[in-house]
Amino acid sequence: MAVPKAAVVLRHVKSVMVRFCPFQTNVETTRIFLEHVNSKKARASNISCVVTTDVRHDGSEPVVDIMFADGDRLIMKGANLTAAEMLSAFNSRCIAKDLKAEEKTKKKGA
Repeated sequence: MAVPKAAVVLRHVKSVMVRFCPFQTNVETTRIFLEHVNSKKARASNISCVVTTDVRHDGSEPVVDIMFADGDRLIMKGANLTAAEMLSAFNSRCIAKDLKAEEKTKKKGA
């Protein structure tokens, strides 16, 4: 399944934890998401973001747990999501945080 390289920006992200069992059949999308988040370009957007991979051999469901700098949390269960859906959900949350930060900046400047 080819997913086009999406622009992943980790500016507002504190940590990303990806957990999966590599022997399950439904981990491909989670691994693709990990590949996007762990790319050089994405990591360069926030060098203080911690990307952790927890590989287990217990048959557990693939999970992506994202902690944002403002305390918000996004948990995605990758068993029933495509990589494009995961990236879209992540990017839409990041865009919303960018807009919120811009509004704060405008209010302080006014």
